[in-house]
Amino acid sequence: MNFFFPWAGCFAFQLLFAYLVNLIPIQTAFVIASVVSLTLVSGYLLLAKGIRFARWAALAQLTYMVLFSYSFFFDGLSGLTITIGEIVTLAILMVATARVNWTDKFARPPKNPPPIPVAKAPN
Repeated sequence: MNFFFPWAGCFAFQLLFAYLVNLIPIQTAFVIASVVSLTLVSGYLLLAKGIRFARWAALAQLTYMVLFSYSFFFDGLSGLTITIGEIVTLAILMVATARVNWTDKFARPPKNPPPIPVAKAPN
């Protein structure tokens, strides 16, 4: 359920936007749907995981859901906009993880050998 509720909050963006766009101007519908979705997801994660996690999640949702979706408003530039976003993301991840020893991170923990049975002394 901890994965379902944030997913549902993200899906609320698409669903609300799709229905609002027929009733109000497209930009207004986009802003309302974005605010509702961000509030649902970050509010839930605030309660479930705390303020620090909720802030990072809100930033990620704003960047990768809202701004990604908004890129489709740029006629002929949505592909370039998405590509630039992906390159910036890659650069940030490369800098943040440059000193990580991936062999250690992905190593399987050593298996503990079964305990050696201890023979009891005869009485």
